[in-house]
Amino acid sequence: MTFDSPSPLSPAHQALLAQVPIRDHTVIEAETILYEHEGVALEGYLARDAQADERRPAVLLLHDWHGVGDTVKMRAQMLARLGYVAFAADLYGVGVRPQGEAASEEAGKYYRDLALLRTRVAAGFTVLQQHPTVDPARLAVIGYCFGGTAAIEFARTGAPARGVVSFHGGLIAHEPSDAAAIAASLLVLTGGDDPVVPPEAVVAFENELRGAPHVDWQVTTYSGAPHAFTIPGSDRYRPTADARSWRALVCFLDEVFA
Repeated sequence: MTFDSPSPLSPAHQALLAQVPIRDHTVIEAETILYEHEGVALEGYLARDAQADERRPAVLLLHDWHGVGDTVKMRAQMLARLGYVAFAADLYGVGVRPQGEAASEEAGKYYRDLALLRTRVAAGFTVLQQHPTVDPARLAVIGYCFGGTAAIEFARTGAPARGVVSFHGGLIAHEPSDAAAIAASLLVLTGGDDPVVPPEAVVAFENELRGAPHVDWQVTTYSGAPHAFTIPGSDRYRPTADARSWRALVCFLDEVFA
C-alpha cells in the first residue's frame, strides 16, 4: 500500500470537495490499497483523518461504471473530512477504468452475473472491516450509478452493514425475492427524470421491499434529476439534487452510526 496526500482532482470535483471544509486539527491522508478477489488484482483508495486516535466508523464507496476515479475519490475525501474512514473499492481490477461504450460493456459483465458483483463488493467490505483504523461494528456502504446497484445487491446478502445508500443506482426487483435477507437500513436516492430507473422500476422495487416488513427503507426522488445527477462536470449534473442527496446521506450516517 502507498500513503500519500490526496491526489489532485479535476477542477469540477475540486470545487465540490471544497464545499466540505477541513476541520481544525484534521489531516486527510490518502492510501492506495492493493487486494484481490478470486485471482483478480484490485486497487482501492482509502481516505481518512490521520490525526484520529480512535477507531472510526467507516464507509465503503462503490464507483460508477467508469471505475475508481475522481468521483469516488472526491466523495471519499468529503467523508474523511467529516471524520469517517472512507474506502473506494475497486469492482473491476487494476487498470480497468473504461470510458464510453467500453464502460457499458464492462459493467454489463457484472449486471449479468450478480453473484460475482456481490462477492466483489464483499471483498472490498472485508478490506475496510479489517483496516486497523476502523470500528468494524459501524460500517456503511454507498454507491453511485453502477455502484448504487452493487450496494443494494450487497445488502441482499445480509451483509453486516448499518446502512446502505444508492445514488441514482439501477433498482432490480428480484423474483423470487431475497429482500428478507437484508439487515441494513436502506436509503435510495433517485432522479425523477431518470430513464434508467423509470417510475415503474421504483414501484416494483418498493413493492418487493414491502414484502419484507422488517427492512427499514426510504426512497427519495428528486424532481428534474436525470441519471448520474451527482457527477460534477457532466451535463447531467444537478447541483440542487446533488446537495440535497448529500445532506440526506450525512443525516442517514449520523442516524445509523449513533
